[in-house]
Amino acid sequence: MGVLVAGGTGGLGGAVVRELLHTGYDVTVVDRQGQAPEGAALVHADLLDTAATAEAVGGVGDLEAVVNLVGGFGMGPKVEQADVEEFERLWRLNLIPAFNLARAAMPALAGRGGGAFVCVSARAALEPFPGAAGYISAKAGVLAFVRALDAEYREAGVRANAILPSVIDTPANREAMPDSDWSKW
Repeated sequence: MGVLVAGGTGGLGGAVVRELLHTGYDVTVVDRQGQAPEGAALVHADLLDTAATAEAVGGVGDLEAVVNLVGGFGMGPKVEQADVEEFERLWRLNLIPAFNLARAAMPALAGRGGGAFVCVSARAALEPFPGAAGYISAKAGVLAFVRALDAEYREAGVRANAILPSVIDTPANREAMPDSDWSKW
């Protein structure tokens, strides 16, 4: 059974892919760059592109699940001083890949009688903090989008879920927050 992992070449993605492989799934990683963990197939595609996303999803045999880890984080000033272009960039980076993946994958998942579609939102969507309105709004959008997918595809047997982590222990986060207590991540 096939699982597509979007954004599977980073810290979180590598761990997810390794666990899926260990569990016995055939894993295809879709990413713009990078290398997939050993044992997984790799497709380079820009998930902001609808056609490229559809081609990547269509190339996964016996698609049973999609795990979307694509997204981005951004901090900045309060809204009154924030840049609309950065706000839009975060929305685009966090929501368009989820939309394009769902648009391509949901017919296949529903057609097989069920499956799973999982996205990563963020705890900040429910517990905001200052200086990240674009990021928080985008992650809240991901959560709302997944809830809409659940409403549309539940009867077809497709589970749509969002995971809402707080800070994930990655090299990039350690570099960005060197004085934090990493043991709490």
